[in-house]
Amino acid sequence: MTSWTRSPAPLTYTTGRSSLPIYCKSYVEEAVPSATAPCTLRFALWLRRRLGRAVLASYAAALLVPWPGLWLRQPHNLGTGGLSLHVPAVLLSVTLFAAGFQIRLHALARLAKRPLALAAALALHLTAPLVLIPGLAALFHHVPDSDHGGGTVAAMALIVSMPVAANATVWTAKGADDQPTMVAAVLGSTLISPLTTPWVLGSLAALLHGPHTYTLAIAARSAHGSFALISILLPSAAGALSRIVTPKAWRGVLDGSVTACGLLASLGTTYVNASSALGPCLSDPRPLLIGAAVAAAGTVCGASFLLGHSVGRALRLAPAERSCLALACGMSNSSAGAVLITAAMPEKPYLLMPVLAFGLIQKSLAGLAVRQTRPPASPS
Repeated sequence: MTSWTRSPAPLTYTTGRSSLPIYCKSYVEEAVPSATAPCTLRFALWLRRRLGRAVLASYAAALLVPWPGLWLRQPHNLGTGGLSLHVPAVLLSVTLFAAGFQIRLHALARLAKRPLALAAALALHLTAPLVLIPGLAALFHHVPDSDHGGGTVAAMALIVSMPVAANATVWTAKGADDQPTMVAAVLGSTLISPLTTPWVLGSLAALLHGPHTYTLAIAARSAHGSFALISILLPSAAGALSRIVTPKAWRGVLDGSVTACGLLASLGTTYVNASSALGPCLSDPRPLLIGAAVAAAGTVCGASFLLGHSVGRALRLAPAERSCLALACGMSNSSAGAVLITAAMPEKPYLLMPVLAFGLIQKSLAGLAVRQTRPPASPS
């Protein structure tokens, strides 16, 4: 069998006056580095191809050895001026910086000629929580719990109000999807998040009922104050700006290092969150809470992907653009949501369980979404 490739010419790594071949993009086999590529780039591509297994390994490590993750989750006093280090926030910033550094602004210029898919993706990601979360609250009203699953509903609201997940661009690289539209959706939702995140959370707090509406109101004020700006927008903008000011001769060298750091930071965030969530569940098992978290994540994530795909079909978009709409509507930055949950509800680490379930489910559904746009391999 031979793979059908996007282009017969390999991408190049430029250093000084020479250019070295790095890899070719393939729809069947992901980017394959050559021996001449920098070791950091080879490692980044190797890790990205195995990202699903690496995430499962992070969960397993959190289950078997949770103590380092619990220690990392705690604020650490730096001893100077009362400053403290919050490791989850640092890991999130590294992940978003790496995502911003990989943005090729020149590839976004052609979207001005056909902005429908991008506009629909941003509109869906903004409005879907206002439809799905009240529906989830109505569904969970029948749960035999003291607050009718209010904590799980609040946690899901905090997750889906975040910008489009940066790793959505990784999934579009695996298929024949519209990569510039996906990158623009991630960038656009991140840029407007200081305004949209508090607005969505405030709207949901007004629509929902129960004790956790106050939690959403507090989270909305936190997002409006500094969270979305400092934790989401600034790291992403710093990454994009760093790429612009970096000389072209050095971009190829830094690409692999920055990408590898971003992937490792993302896995570190998964490990810390999983340690915080799985530890209380093991010491004080609550099967109903675990079942509610999985059910809520599956319901909201599945409905989001289905909504994005259905709107794409209604707008008669091409399959690649429909896939981007599904990813933009269904993939939220769950790591940023976990940081906000920790800030808004530090005394309830078990509410990170919906974050873990949502992260796993959205990755599985993203794989299905891009698989539909991948051309079949031509027979040898």
